[in-house]
Amino acid sequence: MKVLIVEDEPQLAQQMQRQLTAQGFIVDCAYDGEEAHFMGSTETYDAVVLDLGLPKIDGLTVLKKWRAENLTMPVIILTARSLLHEKIEGLNAGADDYLAKPFQMGELVARLQALVRRAAGKASSIVTVGDIRLDISASTVTRAGLSITLTAHEFKVLSYLMLHLGQVVSRATLIEHIYAQDFDRDSNTIEVFVGRLRKKLGSKMIETVRGLGYRIAQD
Repeated sequence: MKVLIVEDEPQLAQQMQRQLTAQGFIVDCAYDGEEAHFMGSTETYDAVVLDLGLPKIDGLTVLKKWRAENLTMPVIILTARSLLHEKIEGLNAGADDYLAKPFQMGELVARLQALVRRAAGKASSIVTVGDIRLDISASTVTRAGLSITLTAHEFKVLSYLMLHLGQVVSRATLIEHIYAQDFDRDSNTIEVFVGRLRKKLGSKMIETVRGLGYRIAQD
């Protein structure tokens, strides 16, 4: 899934980026409020990690602007451990969760995964379709109980489609959610990844909706 990290401390931002990337997230970073507002308003993110103490525009104002623009992506705010009022203000402004500094990276990963699942209407980290079982937290896929090896991009495409069961997902949307902002995006690669997934998981697993995109039907 695609995440925006908004943090003005470059070392902490890059540490979060490395950890989340290692867990299969696509991660963009913004280092001040103006950049964060622009990126959140022009790119599609599955979740945002938002520090409140930002230069140019503070994080609370950025969050309020997003919500006023009807942007509904889940947001985790980062707050100082001792500042209860920051947590309350952030939640009242439309944040979905908060994490107090300093925090463990494992907790951040778990909270983000939970937020993304809930936003997609999934209570569990495990999604099944027929004999295909996807474990988002463990980044594993099995078919009829047998482990299936996927590349990182194949897993990202499959995860997004399975988190949106029954919905038609366009190639443009898949591109937005599997590549970082500064990556050279080629829409033709989506067809390649879908083709590989069909070979590994069955030709009928992913349906092509002509002119619109791809869909995995619900059981």
